[in-house]
Amino acid sequence: MGVSMLELIIIGAGPAGLSMAAEAVLAGIPSEKIVILEKSEAHSWSIRKFYPDQKLVTANYKGKAALCKGVMCLSDSSKADTISYLDQAIESYKMNVKYLNSVHKIDRRTDGTFLVETDKGSYEGKICVIAIGMMGKPNKPDYAIPSEVRDLVTFDITTKPIRNSDVLVVGGGDSASEYAQYLNQEGNRVSFSYRKDEFSRMNEINQKSLTALFDRQEVMPILKSNITELRPYQNKVEVVFGEAEHGAKIFDVIVYALGGSTPKNFLSLLGIAFNGEEPVVKDGFETSIPGLFLIGDLSAGKKGGSIISAFNSAHEAMQKICQDYLECKL
Repeated sequence: MGVSMLELIIIGAGPAGLSMAAEAVLAGIPSEKIVILEKSEAHSWSIRKFYPDQKLVTANYKGKAALCKGVMCLSDSSKADTISYLDQAIESYKMNVKYLNSVHKIDRRTDGTFLVETDKGSYEGKICVIAIGMMGKPNKPDYAIPSEVRDLVTFDITTKPIRNSDVLVVGGGDSASEYAQYLNQEGNRVSFSYRKDEFSRMNEINQKSLTALFDRQEVMPILKSNITELRPYQNKVEVVFGEAEHGAKIFDVIVYALGGSTPKNFLSLLGIAFNGEEPVVKDGFETSIPGLFLIGDLSAGKKGGSIISAFNSAHEAMQKICQDYLECKL
């Protein structure tokens, strides 16, 4: 389901994303011109999932003073009070939060606007703000990865370039399909291993794209396959399958896409520049891509942040957006 052109697309309904929407409304942007896309079933999922009920959600972090700059502010509060405060913000600012929407693609088009595609539909907007939290580590297979082949095994496609290689992608979700498409474009010979013969976890776009690659024999399917062992073979990896019809096959690189992700991988796939392990953010938390902003935990870097720093990053980003992009009040 597509929508008309939005002023602001926010990805993530945690404290940073909700604060971003509040700042935008206060700056004069109509709430119906703002959308928040959240992959979980409720806002502030990390707080709900990882904070014990008795643990305070602290406003400061590592002794840093909690000085509020923007519209949203919170002192040290219980988990319940924090969730309640954010609930009230959603209601007060009439925020349009789309839950259970997993973003799988963000494109900046030639006119400078953004097309954001989720598993539920697509959204067009003038500005895009990423306000996701620190994502979990990628899932690992349940069999051992021998030390001799660990340099040939990866869980993302941005750590090192992969070109002109025999590559096996393992997985059955959107990331697996996107990895296979990208690796094919980079001139690799790609095979695709999945334990089932149907892709129930993959959105329609990625499923059609992958099937087309199968049909053109640009990606070789190894479906209804279960890997039981990896073995070193000269400077390559021998992959042993449990099914007799698949046997064992040799690859230069194995790419796992078994769920989970790393922040660097997610952001690098969008084309955001990095300085070492940290994304490059300029004044107002704008990334190297004009009109694409990164706020909250991922913009705080290794030093970490707090709920107040998340709120403040939204305030600073909104000032930059009003100054350079949208007609709104500072």
